[in-house]
Amino acid sequence: MTTPDGAARYPVEWEADVILRDGSTTHLRPITPEDADALQAFHVAQSERSIYMRFFAPLKRLPERDLERFTHVDHVDRVAIIAVASPTTTAAAPLALADGTPEPEERILGVARYDRITPDEAEVAFNIADSVQGRGLGSVLLEHVAAAARERGVRRFSAEVLPQNTRMLAVFREAGYDVSQRVEDGIVTVSFDLDPTERSRTVMAERERRAEARSVQGLLEVASVVVVTDPDAPAGSPVALLAERAVESLVVTRRLVPPGARDEAGGADGQESADGDGVPGLQIDVVGLGGTSRLWNRDEVTYHATLDELRSTGRTVDLAVVALDADATVEAVRDLAHLGPRGVVVLGEGFAETGSDGLALQRDLLHTARTAGMRVVGPGSYGLARLTGDAPVAATIAAGAPAPGRIGLFCQSSPTAVTLLATFARRGLGLSTFLSAGNRADVSGNDLMQFWHEDAATDVVCLYLESIGNPRKFSRIARRLSTVKPVVVVTAGRSGQVVPPGHAVRASHAPRRTLEEMLRQSGVIRVENTHQMADVAQLLDTQPLPAGRRIGIVTSSAALASLVAEAASSAGLLVTEHVGIVGESADDATAAAVVDEVAGGEIDALVAVDIPVLGLGDGAFTRAIARAAARTGRTTVASVLGRHGLVDELASTTDDGRRVQVPAYATPEDAVLALASVARYAAWRERDHGEYLRPDADQARALELAESWTLADEEVTLAPEQVAELLACYGIDVEPSIEVYDAESAVVAAERLGWPVALRNMDAALRHRQDLGGVRLGLQDVDDLREAFAAMRAEGQERLGTEVRLEVQSMVPAGVACVVRTVEDPLFGPVVAFGLAGDAIDLLGDVSYGIPPLTDVDVDEMVRSVKAAPKLFGYQGLAPMDTAAVEGVLARASRLADDLPVLRSLELYPIVVAHEGARVLHARATLGRTLRPDESRRAMPAPPR
Repeated sequence: MTTPDGAARYPVEWEADVILRDGSTTHLRPITPEDADALQAFHVAQSERSIYMRFFAPLKRLPERDLERFTHVDHVDRVAIIAVASPTTTAAAPLALADGTPEPEERILGVARYDRITPDEAEVAFNIADSVQGRGLGSVLLEHVAAAARERGVRRFSAEVLPQNTRMLAVFREAGYDVSQRVEDGIVTVSFDLDPTERSRTVMAERERRAEARSVQGLLEVASVVVVTDPDAPAGSPVALLAERAVESLVVTRRLVPPGARDEAGGADGQESADGDGVPGLQIDVVGLGGTSRLWNRDEVTYHATLDELRSTGRTVDLAVVALDADATVEAVRDLAHLGPRGVVVLGEGFAETGSDGLALQRDLLHTARTAGMRVVGPGSYGLARLTGDAPVAATIAAGAPAPGRIGLFCQSSPTAVTLLATFARRGLGLSTFLSAGNRADVSGNDLMQFWHEDAATDVVCLYLESIGNPRKFSRIARRLSTVKPVVVVTAGRSGQVVPPGHAVRASHAPRRTLEEMLRQSGVIRVENTHQMADVAQLLDTQPLPAGRRIGIVTSSAALASLVAEAASSAGLLVTEHVGIVGESADDATAAAVVDEVAGGEIDALVAVDIPVLGLGDGAFTRAIARAAARTGRTTVASVLGRHGLVDELASTTDDGRRVQVPAYATPEDAVLALASVARYAAWRERDHGEYLRPDADQARALELAESWTLADEEVTLAPEQVAELLACYGIDVEPSIEVYDAESAVVAAERLGWPVALRNMDAALRHRQDLGGVRLGLQDVDDLREAFAAMRAEGQERLGTEVRLEVQSMVPAGVACVVRTVEDPLFGPVVAFGLAGDAIDLLGDVSYGIPPLTDVDVDEMVRSVKAAPKLFGYQGLAPMDTAAVEGVLARASRLADDLPVLRSLELYPIVVAHEGARVLHARATLGRTLRPDESRRAMPAPPR
């Protein structure tokens, strides 16, 4: 792409793939001179009304002068961003190029542009193709052109709109900005500031959620699927086997629907199966399976030699499954655009996991699919399945279809999928949804969580995450989902910093505990492995959430009862006096009496363990447990020898005929660990999670200061006065200090600041260490200060072997010294840390972490969760400190880190928390260019370059 002479470089970072309101995708990028033909074709295809709304006059063709002006921009004062689609996509209307103009390589679906009219204001204009109006493209373009404008120093947009252009007026009004408008000479002039507001952020997040959920729905709820493979692939080759497995799973799920139900459900857009039998159902097309491959009944599968042959039928498809080598996959996806699929599942490998050449192929795959309106599942996917509703579909390479149920399961690599599906099947757990993302090039766990939030068919969410591409977004979505549905998470490694081959993950420098704290803050149930995931999932799938942590115990021996009680206490459960023993030879009446007495006590959950020694039991124990669970509704778990998962012996029915299943565990320890995890989640869900904190701040001034001090390619350490000025924008005051060079200047400084004073060594290793002679406190007069100055200079030179720098600072009321730090991590974004100063934080790692934005409850928990926190709350009889004051400092520092991506690091050390107030004695900050995505605009994850 070329750039006009005198223009800034082409801003490749403005390119983005986006999801529209209907779940389809498109590509946004800055306009270039090469787009002239495409822009003219776009204009000519517009209706007379659309042209009039944009230009206030009829204009059949753009004059050459306007065409050059619109496509030759400088990307600074004149910016245009276009939405483009593949020329083969069904998203755009056919082009009428009567003058012989060649069809462009990309079709333009929309244009957003601004022209600067003052140093901080620009006029903005939009033009959206008739064929995609109503799909939210105008709103997306506004977000992106506004982000570009802010980057170029524009702070306000204005636009002139005809009163009858209600759609464009709605785009401005509904974006969440504070819009003002006036009418003059029949024209509506709209203007608004570009700084994001709380409402604009909320509007964007909700639009993003709906669009991503709709896009996943388009992948899972389909009526027609095409499987594409290589006709020349030898029978038994990996490619042929992938295709055959995918077709087999589709056929199996098609057979799950009785013909009568298919008649009622109908086909895709009323389509009938290709053989004309008149029985609508899941339409399965197969392209490329050779004669040596397995063939299915032609009443169920329609075969085609090529994609062109399928295209000639005039039908469209909802989903494509591709089993080809990597090189052929990209070309096949390009050809599939003619059929209008909403998504493509790529089963094959050979992409980013193989190195730079494979990464280039993966980029091509994503660009090809997204410009054609498709989401990509994979590469290296094990497939997907939607097993509920009238039209279940499973397009996987599993030997059989998973059983239907109410658990949503997401994972990434195929080997993980094999393990998970086998584990869930062995336990009798059914799935509502399954998706394996493979390399996670596009569709991710975040997308699935957006869908599951509103999915009435899913009650429990399970995620096995080998990598997390956007932890900040994950935290936001998971927190919202966890308030209504339990989310069980396994991560690869404790730190989450494992990067499997082929996954696009930015390197993290955050402490290993950051992921753990993020997951805790999100309210998810974190478990260690697949086994524990299934343990927790089967409890959540079958039992109500416990009302508390109090448990009763029923076992087959007193020794077992003691072991269970110890395991439960260690897991954080409260063992009550309600304990019962059911002997091996007990009959139904005896067993029921013991179980009912325990289950009827003041408990929140029941743990039942039966390990027969002589093998005398006839099932009285399990029958009594199942009936008590059905009758009382108490959360119940069981460990019965030889039983695992969901077994009939531990099932019963309520009076109204509802089946109640008690989950069985391999060991008592497994049962109580699962119960403890669910009890903690239930308590979290019932708690007040607080309100997000947005302390008053002059954000605009802080951004202006930070941008003026930030250099292009290097980290900048701010001077103390700069740090103080930046912090003042957020209401954080730093106690003044003065560097001194001799005893006389120290006295002058003390007189200026006011007695008594402290004298500090400015060396980072000593400035907070009174025990090492780095600080002298409570200097009352000139003599004290002179003596301290001489001693500290001598001691400092002896310790450091160099000339020392000292500073004078006024004394503040005595209190507890605390530390607040923030860091901008390439993976997690802003991370905030809190601890008490000294060895607790420096040697013992007694630190709490949070991922902004934080709620008031998050801040409260961060302060109280460190082990040394009792020193703030009246430790050893002392009066409590002003924790509200230090929480205020923490909240303001959190907002500062959240608002300023260029803030690489901030340290407030020490913060002295007294009985009244908290005072910051020293602050340090660094700035640098950030890689944090612009969160004021929606964008899909971009492949690494």
